[in-house]
Amino acid sequence: MMKRKIRFLIVGVLLILMQISAFAQKEIAITIDDPNTSETFKLNWQERNNSILKTLDKHKIKAALFVCGMRVNDSNGKELLNKWDIKNHLICNHSYSHLYFNSKSKTSEIFIADFNKGDSLIRNFKNYTKLFRFPYLKEGNTAQKRDSMRVAMKTDGYKNGYVTIDASDWYIDAQISIALKKDINTDLTPYKEYYINHILDRAKYYDSLAHLVFKRDIKHTLLIHHSLLNALFLDDLLIALNENGWKLINAKEAYNDVISSQQPLIEPCGESIVWQCAEQIEEISKTLRYPGEDEEYEKEPLEKYIEEYELRMKIK
Repeated sequence: MMKRKIRFLIVGVLLILMQISAFAQKEIAITIDDPNTSETFKLNWQERNNSILKTLDKHKIKAALFVCGMRVNDSNGKELLNKWDIKNHLICNHSYSHLYFNSKSKTSEIFIADFNKGDSLIRNFKNYTKLFRFPYLKEGNTAQKRDSMRVAMKTDGYKNGYVTIDASDWYIDAQISIALKKDINTDLTPYKEYYINHILDRAKYYDSLAHLVFKRDIKHTLLIHHSLLNALFLDDLLIALNENGWKLINAKEAYNDVISSQQPLIEPCGESIVWQCAEQIEEISKTLRYPGEDEEYEKEPLEKYIEEYELRMKIK
């Protein structure tokens, strides 16, 4: 009798734990690359910038803005960054020239000089934060280059502005521009829907991968870009994330996760930090694709989604 009661008690506790787990929200922070003042279809840079900031305000979160110096090195760029600084978003380094570090022609000396030049452009902002994000998420194609940058960053008090959830929002944004160039009145609904589904899918994938690697929940950082796509649809995306069990948190909180100390010893080095850590585990490494994310994975699915959407509209 006593054994049966103990068994029932154990089953009850397990059910409670499962229910708690089911309702536990996964945590995600928004990080945004490449603020810029270039003109886009539909919105000018001020409208685009204000829309993204307004959305972050609406959802009561502070993002990390990774600044590529050459894109904001004028009076308009300073105005843009001031707006982010006033709102207390993190102002972080994304290099000056957006160099591809895995290129054979980009030596450590060239890359470190460009890293320092990027730092010089943002260091006087109130919310200047010593987080560095590698352009293209490429951290060196040799052990020497990988390690030299780690030493340089540590010497200067920098930490890696890593991504846990990588994605290809930049590709979808580029396709929107192509469509609008052909017809300014193009229905952007399929692009919005595909974008949201794409991010939800990538978030689910990298979260599952993180559980395989770290055996626990981690605080995620999502990579997106300062673009027309996000000026138009970031609010829709954040609503969808919340509806799918994701809790939006501040970037500063996310970068306090203990995974920030991870420095995987892989060559070439780069991609999502979750991907990098998984690459070190032989059984998991076999399941990974390289690069982690790229237009080659999204081109056909996006084209097919748009075709199917247009067919549905014709039938209606």
